[in-house]
Amino acid sequence: MTTILRIDSSARRGDSVSRQLASRLIDRIPGDVTVKSRDLAAGVPLLSEATLAAMWTPADQRTDEHTAELAVADEYIAELMDADAVVIGLPIYNFGPPAAMKAWADLVARAGTTFRYTETGPQGLIDDKPVYIVVASGGVPVGSPADLSSTWLTTFLGFLGLTNVTVIAAGQLNVDPEAALAAAQAIVDATDVGELTPA
Repeated sequence: MTTILRIDSSARRGDSVSRQLASRLIDRIPGDVTVKSRDLAAGVPLLSEATLAAMWTPADQRTDEHTAELAVADEYIAELMDADAVVIGLPIYNFGPPAAMKAWADLVARAGTTFRYTETGPQGLIDDKPVYIVVASGGVPVGSPADLSSTWLTTFLGFLGLTNVTVIAAGQLNVDPEAALAAAQAIVDATDVGELTPA
């Protein structure tokens, strides 16, 4: 069985292109598939001083309050580690990612758990797996210097050890919606999802 972690971050639901394309991609995955859905638009706790204190406290010294403070972050981290592959719906809002996506990343990045510092630099601690990022933008060309959303997310995922990342662009939807959507759908339909199935 293949476990897919689906992460949506668009504030829109029915009209969200990133959500539509993420569904289209997942529907193409062959075999016995279980999808774990995480909708960040439903709300993500912001990083707080109490959360940071809990993160920085060694696991064997944490109080019940520390454990409670890290409960949501622990759930996010477990989902990411347990998945065989990840599909992320990512819009570009004002050149960057949605605030909920950044808040998720702040909770997932934990020294000693998802990454560590070494003499040669940071090292990701999450086993590499296929990650597909479906990026939707109104006017920003995906992958351009103005795109601080997908470029930030691919950098962040690489920091955690996830380097097998494919970006599927649905860019400049406000310029030529039909053409941009058709192009993105064609990319989804041509994407090799065979590697999502564990050996």
